[in-house]
Amino acid sequence: MADSSLSSAERVNPAALTAADVARLLGVPVAVVEKDLAEGAPRAADGTMNLVQYAAWLLKAMADGD
Repeated sequence: MADSSLSSAERVNPAALTAADVARLLGVPVAVVEKDLAEGAPRAADGTMNLVQYAAWLLKAMADGD
């Protein structure tokens, strides 16, 4: 059940995150996420990132030996 005590500003949409949001959620420096974006990590036309698509991209990169 969702925590209704969170304000809408505190809720996160995992399908539309900024690079800074992704970095914060994963506990990595934003530079890591920005480097991945420069190397082809998926992002939407508005510049946001889908966390599930990013995770899939990371797994593929790891499988490819990157």
